[in-house]
Amino acid sequence: MNIDQAIYGRRSTREYTTAAVDEAVIDRLIDAAVQAPSAVNQQPWTFTVLRDQALLDRISREAKAHMLATLPSGQQSEHFLTLLNDENFQIFYHAPVLILISGNTPGQAVIEDCALAAENLMLTAYAQGLGSCWIGFAQAFLNTPEGKKILGLPSEWTPVAPIIVGHPKSAPAPVTHKAPEVRWIG
Repeated sequence: MNIDQAIYGRRSTREYTTAAVDEAVIDRLIDAAVQAPSAVNQQPWTFTVLRDQALLDRISREAKAHMLATLPSGQQSEHFLTLLNDENFQIFYHAPVLILISGNTPGQAVIEDCALAAENLMLTAYAQGLGSCWIGFAQAFLNTPEGKKILGLPSEWTPVAPIIVGHPKSAPAPVTHKAPEVRWIG
């Protein structure tokens, strides 16, 4: 698969089979992630791989409660509130793997560096026939002392990109993209 096919074909996947993802494939995704550029070549990332469904269920419950307790009023869309209050909604969509990319050193560009690694990981997952999705519902909770404790993360690390990975049940529908606003100067 060429890069254009991966960029234009990758979609966020929210329905997975129960099939496991081989450890060698996970290693390949992480190897692709670390090929990303980083500010001053600091490569400030670390990868936590979770395959324990009971632990993912626990994190899902705690992350939903955290979001409900901390979302500013007025930013609570009806859609989000419905999902977060649904006890059957699991924020990781029962994907077999969560790969959390965290910044492991302080720095001005750690978020951007980890995001670049995440994009490489997701594009490679698609090229391998896998689905992926960045789970924004998990980010804030995983960056709390409680969230870090559950995963055994050092307090100075910054969880940035919780990416689920698995075998998609079906191909996600194409998404309509807005036309970019482009400003030319000169």
